[in-house]
Amino acid sequence: MPLSTESQTDNDQYILIASLDNARNLSNILKAISLKDHAIFNATQNGLKVTVEDSKCLQANAFIQTDIFQEYIIKEDAVGFQVNLTVLLDCLTIFGGSTVPGVCTALKMCYNGYGHPLTLFLEEGGVVTVCKINTQEPEEPIDFDFCSTNVTNKVILQSDSLKEAFSELDMTSEVLQITMSPSHPYFRLSTFGNSGNAHYDYPKDSDMMELFQCTKTQTNRYKMSLLKPSTKALALSCKVSVRTDVRGFLSLQYLVRNDDGQICFVEYYCCPDEEAEEE
Repeated sequence: MPLSTESQTDNDQYILIASLDNARNLSNILKAISLKDHAIFNATQNGLKVTVEDSKCLQANAFIQTDIFQEYIIKEDAVGFQVNLTVLLDCLTIFGGSTVPGVCTALKMCYNGYGHPLTLFLEEGGVVTVCKINTQEPEEPIDFDFCSTNVTNKVILQSDSLKEAFSELDMTSEVLQITMSPSHPYFRLSTFGNSGNAHYDYPKDSDMMELFQCTKTQTNRYKMSLLKPSTKALALSCKVSVRTDVRGFLSLQYLVRNDDGQICFVEYYCCPDEEAEEE
């Protein structure tokens, strides 16, 4: 990879360096959380966590582990900054985001600390482009306090079955109602749109259901406008974990395989819109 020929002296000035042979492995997963312009980057020894939030009701996180990168150097325990995600995605796809086999855009992403830009070196076909994106001090992400010990219900589904459900439900509905129960209907998605009420049920022994752990009956509603961006992650994923906690907060965790078959995770947290009274 030509970008790796940069001198060691250049590397020494940065506190964070992350390189990929295929920039699509980063751009695709960032597109899956691109619900607002600004993204908070938090780099640690384990990799990158990128967070985007919407109106304190929705949080999307992308986790990119260190082994996804061909080179990953971090010189502090944690490095944080905020960038304009739209600008970053435009830069990552500056060569057009080619899907031609064997043609990849190589990426080297460098950051030199507070007040410095995020520098991208992008190379394709021997042409190198350098992009510098202004950074800001990162805001503190909302703590949704979604803790596994408070999870009451959890199912893991093949993503294809959830894609099918979303294609059949009425997306004019203002809310998506999720019912999870140890007894019938087990796992039900409901909408209330212009064409009437629609329900989509999953039997707990369905081939599409990889795990079913429900301890109590819960029915919660979530704003469809908040959940729609998560369909970007759904489209990329092969499995999805759906969890609710005692407060009715929703966690959607998507398992995404990149172009090289490596696994990354995208997680959405969403507040319930209103408490649905148990009938």
